[in-house]
Amino acid sequence: MFVVMVALMVVAAACGSGNEETTTEANDQNASEQTDGNETTEELAAELEGSVVVDGSGTVYPLMSVVAEEYMYTEQENVSVEVSRAGTSAGFGRFLVENGTDFNNASRQIKDEESAEAEAAGFEVMEMKVALDGLTFVINKENDWATELTKEELISIFHHDGGVKKWSDIRPEFPDEEIHAMGPNENHGTYEFFYEKILEKEDLVDGVNLQQEYSTLVNLVSEDVNGIAFFGFGYYVNNQDKLQAVNVDFGNGPVEPTLETIGEDGAYAPFTRPVFTYLNVDQAKANPQVLDFALFVANNVNEFAGQTGFAPLPEEEVQAYVEVLEGLK
Repeated sequence: MFVVMVALMVVAAACGSGNEETTTEANDQNASEQTDGNETTEELAAELEGSVVVDGSGTVYPLMSVVAEEYMYTEQENVSVEVSRAGTSAGFGRFLVENGTDFNNASRQIKDEESAEAEAAGFEVMEMKVALDGLTFVINKENDWATELTKEELISIFHHDGGVKKWSDIRPEFPDEEIHAMGPNENHGTYEFFYEKILEKEDLVDGVNLQQEYSTLVNLVSEDVNGIAFFGFGYYVNNQDKLQAVNVDFGNGPVEPTLETIGEDGAYAPFTRPVFTYLNVDQAKANPQVLDFALFVANNVNEFAGQTGFAPLPEEEVQAYVEVLEGLK
C-alpha cells in the first residue's frame, strides 16, 4: 500500500509539472504574440510611406514648405511631400480634377464654380485656414517720401480711375516722377484678393506690371526708386534688406504691418486676410500619409506661422480642424 501511495504521488507531481510547463509555454506564446502585435501596430503607425502633393498659392508656399520639411524630417521620413507654387487659381486647376493634387494652398477662398468642379469630379473638399496674412505695399529703400500713405492714396495708385500717374499727383510735395505700379498676376490669390476686396472689382490702372514670380517683383522694386508693389507680408519680411513697407493710415494714424498688427481684429485689419489650404477628403481617406500630413499641418502650423511672416490662428480654430480630421480615420 505504501508503494502504491508513493507511485500516485510521483504521477501527480509529474502531471503538475507538465501542467506548469504547458501553462508557462502558453503564457510565453501569448506574450510573444502580444509583443509581435504591438510591434506591428507601432510599425504601422511609425512607418508610413508614399507621397503627398501640394500646389497652389505662392504666398502660402513659404509656410507650407517649412511645415512639409519638418514633417519629413521629424515625423515620416519615408513620406515625400512635394510643395509647388503655381498660384492659387492655377493650383486649383490641378486640384479640382480626378486624381489631382492632395492639397491646394490658396490666398483666397475657393469660389462657387470651383466647388462645383470638385463635385463634378466626385470628391469632397475640406477648407482649412492656416494663418493670417497682411497685404503689404513695398517701395524702394531710397524712397523717402511715400513711407506713410493713406488707404485711399494707395488705392488711387492702382485704380484705373484713381487719377494718379506721378507721385506729385498724390501730394504736391512728392517728386514729379512717374509711379511704376506692380503686383502679382491673375494666377495668384493675392491679385484676386486685391482686385475683389480692395479695388471692389474695379480695373487696375493701365500699364500696371503684373508678374508670376514674387521674387521678380522684389527685384524690380529694389532696383526702381519709383516702384511700388503689393504682396503678402511674408515676402516683405524675407526681403527687408532690399525693400521697405509702406505704413498705412486707415483713419487713425499710420500702421506698420507687423505680426502684432496683422489680425482680423488688429490695427491692420482692413488689409488682413486669412490664407488657406484645401484638402481632397477622399484622397485623405484612401491614403493614410495624406491624412497624417493634414493632421500634422493642423497641429503644428501655428508654430511655424510667425517664422514665415504670418500671424497665427486662434487655438480654438486649429483644434476644430483637428477634430474633423481625426473623424476621418
